[in-house]
Amino acid sequence: MSGELFLAIDVGTGSVRAALIDVAGKILELASREHDQIVPEFGWAEQRPLDWWEGARASVKTVLDRVEGARENISAICVCGQMHGLVLLDAHGALTRDTAPLWNDKRTVDLVRRFEQANEPDSYLPESGNTPTPAWPGFKLQWVRDNDPAAYARSAVAIMPKDYINYRLTGEIAMDTGDASCSFLMNPERLDWSPVMIERMGLDAAKLPPIRNPLDVVGHVTEQAALDTDLRPGTPVLVGGADYPVALLGSGACRPGIGSDSTGTGAIITVIAEKPLLDPEISNVATVEGNWAQFVLLETGGDGMRWARRAFHGNALSYDEIVARAAEAPAGCDALLFMPFLTGERLGRHRNARAQFFGLGAGHGMEHLHRSILEGIAFAMTRHIRIMEHASNRPLERVIAAGGGARTELWLKIKASAFNIPILVPREPECGIVGCAAMAATATGRFSRVDQAAERFVSYGAEILPDPRWVEIYSRTQPVFEQLYHHSQALYDDIDALAAATRPKQP
Repeated sequence: MSGELFLAIDVGTGSVRAALIDVAGKILELASREHDQIVPEFGWAEQRPLDWWEGARASVKTVLDRVEGARENISAICVCGQMHGLVLLDAHGALTRDTAPLWNDKRTVDLVRRFEQANEPDSYLPESGNTPTPAWPGFKLQWVRDNDPAAYARSAVAIMPKDYINYRLTGEIAMDTGDASCSFLMNPERLDWSPVMIERMGLDAAKLPPIRNPLDVVGHVTEQAALDTDLRPGTPVLVGGADYPVALLGSGACRPGIGSDSTGTGAIITVIAEKPLLDPEISNVATVEGNWAQFVLLETGGDGMRWARRAFHGNALSYDEIVARAAEAPAGCDALLFMPFLTGERLGRHRNARAQFFGLGAGHGMEHLHRSILEGIAFAMTRHIRIMEHASNRPLERVIAAGGGARTELWLKIKASAFNIPILVPREPECGIVGCAAMAATATGRFSRVDQAAERFVSYGAEILPDPRWVEIYSRTQPVFEQLYHHSQALYDDIDALAAATRPKQP
C-alpha cells in the first residue's frame, strides 16, 4: 500500500500489542502476543522484560506481514506501556534482574508504612506530587537496594516497561513525564527528579534516566532491531508514554474540565486539570498534552460484580443476568447502601477498609443487593469527583467512559445520575492505540498540538445523560454515604483485631 502510517506498540499486563494506524487515526491491523504474570510469593507480581520484547517483536512482524508495503511507509513509532514496572539495566544495557515487579506488586508495603510513619504529607506532596503507595517505582528501587544489593550495585539505570522496548528498538534511554510523575521521585513543578525525595528515600540519583517530553524522538530503529522486527532501519521512535495518560488522550480526555471513568477490575476516576492536586487521597500523573490527571483508583470496580457473581450465585449467572437483576430494583435500592471496599482502599490512612451493606431490611431482595453494589461504587467515585472539583474550583463538564464498564448501560446511567454529569463512550475502544497515533501524527507535523490530533481522531458512539429522577434520589443518598464512609473508619482496626483473634490457629 502507499500512504503514511504510524506504528503503535502497547505493553500491557496481559499482552503486548502492535497496531498500524493511518493518518486519519483508523486502526488498520492489530496483533498481540500474550505473556504471563509470575507470582513467586503472595502479594508479589512480576514479568520478564524479555517476554515483552519477544511479544513486541512478534506482534510487529505480524502486522507488517498483513499490510503490503507497510515497512516503507511507517513515519513514526510510538510505544506506550503499563506503569510502575521497575526494569534495571547495567552499563551495557543488560538486565540486572530477569524479572520486573509490576504495578500490582505489594512487596514494598512495609517500606511504604515506614515512610508514612516518618514523614508528614506536607513534607513530601509538593516534592513528589503523590501519596505513598506500594505501586510507585521509588519504593521498588528501595526494595532492590535492601534485598538484592548486588543487582542494585550493578544497575546503571532504572526504567519503565515501555522504556525497555524503546531501548531495544533504538539503543537509547529516556523516561517520559507521565511515568516519571508516578515514580514518587519527580518534582511536579519542575518536571525533573527531586533531590529532596531521592535523598529522603536513600536512592542513587545516577540511576535515574533523563526525563523527556513524550513527543520527542528518543532515537531511531537500529540495524539489529530492524533484523529482529522487520522494521525499516532509521525509523524514528518517540519517547512515548505511560499507558494511562496515553489512553486518556486517545479517549479525548485531554483538557481541563473533562473527566474519565475507566472501570475494569478496579475503577479509576480522573479529572483533567492544569495542576496536580496535592491531597493525601488523590494521585496525580502528568498528561501527554501538558496538563495533569488527578485520579483515584478504587480497588473494587468491576470486581464488585465478580464477587457478587461468585458469592451469591456460585458463578452460575452471567454478568448480563446479574445486571438484569439489578435493573429490577429501584434507584436508591430502598435506602440500601453498599460500601465498595472488598479489598480495602489504595490511599489514605484506612487501607484496611472493609465492604458492607448498610440499611438491609426484610423487604430487600437479591435485585437490591446487586444494584446497591453498582450504586455504591458510583457513590465512592462521586465522592472523589467532588473533592477534585472543589480543589480546582471547576465543575466537570462531562466524563468519558472506558474499560469494561463502558459496555454496561445500566451502570453508565447510574454513574451519570450520581455524578449528575453526561458520560460519553468512544466509538473506538482501543484508546491507548489511538493515543499513540495522535502522538505520532503530532510529532511528524500533521498537527501543531496533540490535543488537536485527539479531537480529530476520537469520536463518540453514545452519550448517557443523567436521569432527573435518579439525580434527585442520589443527591439525597450521597450525604448519607459520606457519613457512613467516615463513621465506619473507627471500626476497621477493631475488625482486623477481631479477624486475627478468631482466625483458626495453624497446627
